[in-house]
Amino acid sequence: MSDSAANPDTSLPARPYFFCGVGGSGMLPLALILRGRGYQVAGSDRSLDAGRLGAKFEYVKSRGVDLFPQDGSGLTSSDQILVASAAIEDSVPDVARANELGCERLGRAELLARLVNSARQSVAVGGTSGKSTVTGMIGWILYATRRDPTVMNGAVMKNFVSADAMFASSLVGEGDAFLSEVDESDGTIALYNPSVAVLNNIALDHKSMDELRDLFGAFISRAQSAVINLDNDESRRSTRRTRARMSRPSRLEASCRRLSCYRDRVGA
Repeated sequence: MSDSAANPDTSLPARPYFFCGVGGSGMLPLALILRGRGYQVAGSDRSLDAGRLGAKFEYVKSRGVDLFPQDGSGLTSSDQILVASAAIEDSVPDVARANELGCERLGRAELLARLVNSARQSVAVGGTSGKSTVTGMIGWILYATRRDPTVMNGAVMKNFVSADAMFASSLVGEGDAFLSEVDESDGTIALYNPSVAVLNNIALDHKSMDELRDLFGAFISRAQSAVINLDNDESRRSTRRTRARMSRPSRLEASCRRLSCYRDRVGA
């Protein structure tokens, strides 16, 4: 595991990135992953302007991310890439300034999908619930077996919390594995083409059941291999529509072996 890489990831343009809403649960870990891979990263957040969550933003600054008020002042060049969710209106000063400058804009999920899809070995964790927990569990397996993964999570992973990493919702490694939870609520799960798709469950939330069945069914179909919770009725039914190789959760070790994430014994 490393805090920074010598060179930026070739899957993304080597340009400065500006995160509007950098303190958000989905934005913060992504910003830290880019910074850890050598990119120039800055951001703004309404909570920072309001004087809230001081410890979180001190942590972000300590990781080399420059912070600005959410008034457009952090955007100064057309070379910068603005990262903002689709829900951020054009009237937000950062977005207005980026539009004035002609900055490229990427959605959070678009940026994450580029990282997942370009990884040599990628694991994407989907489902109605439990994504953050399962992502943390798999992340710990990969880390404990010395695969030095990069992990993108939407929640703090307690196993990785330390005195200098109190908000450990990401991990930046130099190994081949890239692990991330992926979201279906806005349909962006359709952007991901992982080596291994993990499907926890399917239940009514955000979209109709027909839409969810289509989204999750396509998600596991695009993967080279799938790990599916067959104890969930809807997840089990989804297996009828996929050509991906499938594993029960109890066989997660076998799927991890396909990712070369296990050695003959831990510490070997």
